[in-house]
Amino acid sequence: MKVGNVIAGQADSAIPRLRSRLRRSACALIIGAGSVALVAFGPASLAYAQTNTAQTTASQPAGLAGGLVTRQTDPDAKMLVTADELVYDNTRNEVIAEGNVQIYYDGAVLEARKVVYDRNANRLRAEGGVRLKDKDGTVIAADNLDLSQDFSNGFVNSLRIDSPDDMHFVAARADRENGDTTVLTSGAYTPCEPCKENPQKPPMWQVKAAKIIHKEKEQMIYFEDARLEFLGVPFAWVPYLEAPDPTVKRKSGFLIPQFVNTTEIGFGATIPYFWNIAPNMDVTFSPLIVSKQGVMLDAEFRHRLETGSYSIRAAGIDQLDKDAFLGTGLDGLPQAEPGYRDQRGVIETHGRFNINKNWYWGWDGWLMSDETFLQDYNLINATTREVTSQLYLVGQGDRSYFDARAMYFTGLTSYDIQGQQPIVHPVLDYSKTLGDSVFGGQLSYDINFTSLTRDEIDLRATSAAYAPTFPSLYDGPTNQCDLDKVGTNPIEQRQDCLMRGMVGSYTRLSGVVDWRRTFIDTAGQTWTPFFNMQLDVASVQAQTEDSPWLPGGDNQLIRAMPAVGLEYRYPFIAVQSWGTQTIEPIAQVIIRPDETDIGQFPNEDAQSLIFDDTNLFEISKYSGYDRVEGGGRANVGIQYSANFNDGGQINALFGQSYQIFGTNSYANYDMANTGAESGLEDDASDYVARLYYQPTDRFSLINRFRFDNDDWSVERYEVEGRATVNKHLTVSALYGLYTAQPLLGYYEEREGILGTGTLKLNENWNLRAAARYNLNLDEIDYTLFGISYIDECFGIALSYRSDYTESGNRERVDTVLVTFTLKTLGEAGFSTQVGSSSSDDD
Repeated sequence: MKVGNVIAGQADSAIPRLRSRLRRSACALIIGAGSVALVAFGPASLAYAQTNTAQTTASQPAGLAGGLVTRQTDPDAKMLVTADELVYDNTRNEVIAEGNVQIYYDGAVLEARKVVYDRNANRLRAEGGVRLKDKDGTVIAADNLDLSQDFSNGFVNSLRIDSPDDMHFVAARADRENGDTTVLTSGAYTPCEPCKENPQKPPMWQVKAAKIIHKEKEQMIYFEDARLEFLGVPFAWVPYLEAPDPTVKRKSGFLIPQFVNTTEIGFGATIPYFWNIAPNMDVTFSPLIVSKQGVMLDAEFRHRLETGSYSIRAAGIDQLDKDAFLGTGLDGLPQAEPGYRDQRGVIETHGRFNINKNWYWGWDGWLMSDETFLQDYNLINATTREVTSQLYLVGQGDRSYFDARAMYFTGLTSYDIQGQQPIVHPVLDYSKTLGDSVFGGQLSYDINFTSLTRDEIDLRATSAAYAPTFPSLYDGPTNQCDLDKVGTNPIEQRQDCLMRGMVGSYTRLSGVVDWRRTFIDTAGQTWTPFFNMQLDVASVQAQTEDSPWLPGGDNQLIRAMPAVGLEYRYPFIAVQSWGTQTIEPIAQVIIRPDETDIGQFPNEDAQSLIFDDTNLFEISKYSGYDRVEGGGRANVGIQYSANFNDGGQINALFGQSYQIFGTNSYANYDMANTGAESGLEDDASDYVARLYYQPTDRFSLINRFRFDNDDWSVERYEVEGRATVNKHLTVSALYGLYTAQPLLGYYEEREGILGTGTLKLNENWNLRAAARYNLNLDEIDYTLFGISYIDECFGIALSYRSDYTESGNRERVDTVLVTFTLKTLGEAGFSTQVGSSSSDDD
């Protein structure tokens, strides 16, 4: 019988004991309800629940865990109970809230048709449309709920959980056992939002299991009879699966596998295992099992310290079928590739540590059995052509920069000859701009120290006639110079071969000081006088006898190059109704002595010389310190710019450089023929021009030209256009034309087109494509096509790439890559070689 009856809105007049018991019951319900549900589902952690009573507190895990596990409650929090009816049944010793029950406590809200607290059995029951919303937004829904007071035992029927971070769980029944075990029967998980038009429609993907068991003390989740479904169709099944719960940020266990298929190694899979040694230390074992070559062992150790972190990786294999790496040479006979060996492997290490907010140091290290191992076994990006082992120290100030590093280069193509790679020990750069003015102008200085050695001479032929004919493509690059064909005449050797790298040791210390000050007169003319001084001290130990490229033996060199000059600009500005336009004549005169010791200094860092609009007004157009521009020179040009009111702009530049007195450095070649066929070797240089047009922020077009100074023929031309056609389509195209430069090792004209595009079909689907057309060979030598789909819970990408490579026994490699991404589960990929063509097939 009813002993007490309290109408809604009059709860404050109920017996005091009722309020305290309900407060305790609600707290237990809020905490207990969550303990019977899955909490999170992630790549390395799936669920979490607490075993302690309502008085126990715990930190709130991320994601779905907040609100479903035991959480910190405020002991001073007030509880509000509303119901159509509150009953205190003395006979059954029960407290009953019935009819639109709502219990508010510490940010959580419990709703049910009826809530009963049985004091004799110390059990709490909620019935009819049970809904619990925790303070973080997590929502638990169930038909009914029955828990002991300490929620060590109990059950929930027809459970559903929706978290604010889009994690959704359902189960026909949830049982609480032994105080630390939660069992979901016929449970399912998905991060995919239900279809708004048809909530009954299966999600994009979900994981279903006959039983999902959460062992709280073990901090583990166990799945029995689990299957992965896509759009309601079973896709994969496993009889048993286990994973750590979300309270564990790092836990030992297996990771998502990756799959591979190539001609040389066959089909295989990598099954990584993560070993959590400590919170700041771990090891990942990634053995690769392949059908042709057996098992490759691969392990990476990572360690994070207070000021930085480092890693060490080792991989190796005893190949079962090294004959798979036998190619066919130009003579039609089998030829061994770099991978033709029994044992192959690599040791790799990286590290970086902060010294303070301005300084850090670190290293990268690579030691490998052969140059193609990394790419043959998919341990590095297929487009990587070299790796650098280095030890470095870097500092950055407000007006200064310091960089020192020792480097060892390793080529990754079969054409690379390791002995021709320099060993740098070290190279140091320091630059600083003074904050205070000096004589009213700005003073800056740069220091460079370079020391290197090389074991083998690096020669390139200036004509295909002097390139060696290799029986195999794997013996060296085809533009190496064959001295047996050239002969012993030094003059002929110098004409027919250039030297890209010396044999021996080279040490140089260089310093550059630059001062400049700008004046603007009353007519608006800009005058900038400047002073520049470069000083070089070098020691050269060539390990060969005197050669046509560089003197042999030990040589000590010193070179000074002072320069004074004046730059003049006179902008004419016109304001129109449509915008503003400016015409600006520019003239620069530099006075200095001739460059000395040309051909005595090795040229290691100044071989890249491209004369165009970007360096027309540079004091020295060389890219490094080993060469320095000498003699008197005048650089002149005119620049036009227009800025439209609607945001568009045009910029154009046309100019030329003149050797006005002294020796033209660009006409006096060094060991690498730097300056030859550059457009600067004559007293009057080639013409350079730039035309940039951007009518809107969605389209731009830039043209760069170099015209012969005699007949205006095009020596170099680049045009690049980029367009965002609409919010869906973005395209770009680059056309390049470069005339032959045999003195630099380019025997033929190079011409090609590269096009790229991306198309956003809708908010989920994207297409991308790229292609490079070699006009000289009349063929497409690079293609890329890709399609991808991504939504809030699922992603898939399919790409096809056809590329010409100098690695291994193929010129062209066709690769298909498929990548699946399941939110919270991780990413799995599969790459396969679908075709290849050897060089002898062409």
